[in-house]
Amino acid sequence: MADSLSVNVESIANLELRAKQPLRTTHEAEHSGTESLISSIQKAMAELFGTYILIFAGCGAALVKESLPLTIIGIATVSGLALTVATYSFGHISGGHFNPAVTIALAASRKFQLKLVPTYVLCQLMGAILATVTLKVLYHDKVDIGVTVTQYLSSTSDLEALVWEFIITSILMFTICGAATDHRGSKDLTGVAIGIAVMISAIIAGPITGASMNPARSLAPAIVSGDYKNIWVYIVGPTLGAVCASVLYTFLRVAKPVKPEPFHMCSHNPLTL
Repeated sequence: MADSLSVNVESIANLELRAKQPLRTTHEAEHSGTESLISSIQKAMAELFGTYILIFAGCGAALVKESLPLTIIGIATVSGLALTVATYSFGHISGGHFNPAVTIALAASRKFQLKLVPTYVLCQLMGAILATVTLKVLYHDKVDIGVTVTQYLSSTSDLEALVWEFIITSILMFTICGAATDHRGSKDLTGVAIGIAVMISAIIAGPITGASMNPARSLAPAIVSGDYKNIWVYIVGPTLGAVCASVLYTFLRVAKPVKPEPFHMCSHNPLTL
């Protein structure tokens, strides 16, 4: 009788334990989902703030040039340093894209989750538009915000401008792939390397196309000023350049070596009686 009662008690305990397990699993899943949502929001906000800094500095330098003798070297330096600042400030949170072309390119080479692309691109555009609106409000009657719109020289054809933007964005993307996404690269100087890449490209191509390298950089001023002339060049050129560079870099990348698991001596030898 006692044995029967003991078996029944153990069976009931086992049933209760099994009944609680699905609840615990559900709770863990909900907790994991909440953490994932919070992480996604943090990444989105980091992209918005980082892009805001980048566009505020880059377009701000273009506005300053209208009243002060700021050369193309000065504008290029400001843009490069702004990207360096944004990268070190928010790169560890979101990856530091701050550029729709970079986000799309990383997704194309499977270095970024495809499902996050719309969120990142939207936040980048929002950050760029907010930065441009801020400058328009602060400068209001001093300088026309239209000077921040990227345009190429009248002597430059659409194809030439497209090639310019393709090449300089490819240089930027190669730098990002080598310094930030490749495990063999030096991560300590990632922001510096990317900033220098922007500076070099801006000095060379700035006088010809404005050296956008970033669809958000061109779209935001176009939207705020209402001037969409040749905007397609600054969307297609940088995007194609970034995607091609990212895909080509996959042939230079080698798989990260898998470290062998350490061998631990078992404290209890099952063969010993």
